[in-house]
Amino acid sequence: MPTLILVRHGRSTANTAGLLAGWTPGVALDERGIAQAAALPGRLAELPISEVVTSPLQRCQETVRPLLDARPGLRAHTDERIGECHYGDWSGRKLAELKDEPLMEVVQAHPSAAAFPGGESMRAMQTRAAEAVREWNARVERDHGADAVYLMCSHGDIIKSLVADALGLHLDLFQRISVEPCSITAIRYTRLRPFLVRLGDTGDFASLVPREEPPGQDATVGGGAGAP
Repeated sequence: MPTLILVRHGRSTANTAGLLAGWTPGVALDERGIAQAAALPGRLAELPISEVVTSPLQRCQETVRPLLDARPGLRAHTDERIGECHYGDWSGRKLAELKDEPLMEVVQAHPSAAAFPGGESMRAMQTRAAEAVREWNARVERDHGADAVYLMCSHGDIIKSLVADALGLHLDLFQRISVEPCSITAIRYTRLRPFLVRLGDTGDFASLVPREEPPGQDATVGGGAGAP
């Protein structure tokens, strides 16, 4: 079965503003995100990518554009099932405000029970994304062969949930996974089990440098802004 390259979108204006974007329209890449997207074709230059599948949201579309421009023959598809979690009434709100919501404790410690008001549950988010991957695995193998490589550009919580699915981890453990903007995660699927071969690879270790104000113990809903 194929190898899936998961790319989180580049850093967005919502990331730097500390907003939970969700499906809010008009959220674009910021200056750093544009540079991250521009570097993506070089980072992936040696990979024979057969298909590109992307979330319909602007920040993902902008992230894959340089790759598509560099490979004119590469076909791109949009799939809503790998779009961001539907955060409902939380969409567009500041993460600093949301941390005091009672639901945030559930999102952090028991995400399989978390459902966003006016939105969807995290369990439903994982299910739709995993179903999309399985369908695309079959389609890519049919059209390009069992050793094909294809790429999906998606969002932090989606990618974390797919990694948890590949590793056989309960969704309640997925907040232990971190993927930075424009990071690359690779999963090689086989008939019996997937293999996680890369996780959140940016080639940049700046995010590991100790900061004056250390990061908190909670995971950033939506994925965080990455290295400063």
